[in-house]
Formats: sequence, structure tokens, C-alpha cells
Amino acid sequence: MRHDAGPWYREPWPWILMSGPAIVVVAGFVTLGIALATDDGLVADDYYKQGLAVNQVLRRGARARELHLAATAILAGDEVRVTLRGAGEILPELRLRLVHATRSGRDQVVMLRPSGPVYAGRFVHPGGEPRLLVLEDAGSSWRLTGSWNGRDARAELGPGG
Repeated sequence: MRHDAGPWYREPWPWILMSGPAIVVVAGFVTLGIALATDDGLVADDYYKQGLAVNQVLRRGARARELHLAATAILAGDEVRVTLRGAGEILPELRLRLVHATRSGRDQVVMLRPSGPVYAGRFVHPGGEPRLLVLEDAGSSWRLTGSWNGRDARAELGPGG
């Protein structure tokens, strides 16, 4: 007895066998779209120059340690207020960098001006994303660092290195 099969496209097995490669092709295009739409920013164009600058960064941390500098940052709303301890004089301006861990495009630089014993400036709140805080004087002779979880209002900065 002979069994006549219908057209191939009415059989389930060809479709089952073709679905695996088809899913892989679609996933490849989705991955390509994600790769083109986002920039990870992990590799710097001037990595060699940045590597040479490591000793300078370490010297700036050591200089802050020599001066016994420390700071407390209060980040609330769109305002940041920094109290600098150990500085004998009021500096005309400080620079606070809010550094994203992997996306340099999300970094912010806030110029802080003295308002009594506190330095104040405005920034765009990152909405709960953690940041590395880097506080420097205008001449970049010293630096203080600290981490901020993006939610609490207070962060401590010290001469990390």
C-alpha cells in the first residue's frame, strides 16, 4: 500500500528544521542592531597617553594626602554642595567629575564655586545610577575620589590614589 504525501510545505518537519537557523539569523540581526545603537566606550582612542598619565594621577592623590584633604558631597535634586576639609584657604573654583563606570558619554563635569565654607554647583541627577566622584582643584594639583550610589544624598571623598 502506498501513502501519498501532500506538498512539502504542509508537513511539519521542514518547518521545524528551518526554524532553528531562522531564529539564529533573526537573533544575529537583533545583536547587530544593539551593537550599532550603543557605544560601550570601554576602549579609549588614546589608551597609550592615558597609561602614561597614571603616575601623574597617583601624584595628585599623594599631594591630597600630604595636604590632609577630605571632602563631603551632598547631592540632592539638581544641586551639589561640597564641604572641603583641610584646605587652609578658600579656592576660587573646584571641579567635580561624576564618572560613569563604563559609559564616558554619561560623565558629567560640575564647576563648583565657593558659597561661604561650601562649594556649590548644579548637575543633572543620574537617576539612581552609581558614579565615581572625582574632586580636583582648578590647577589639577590634587584630587579626591569617592563613590556615590546615585540614591543617597551624601558621599565621602578622600585621597584614594
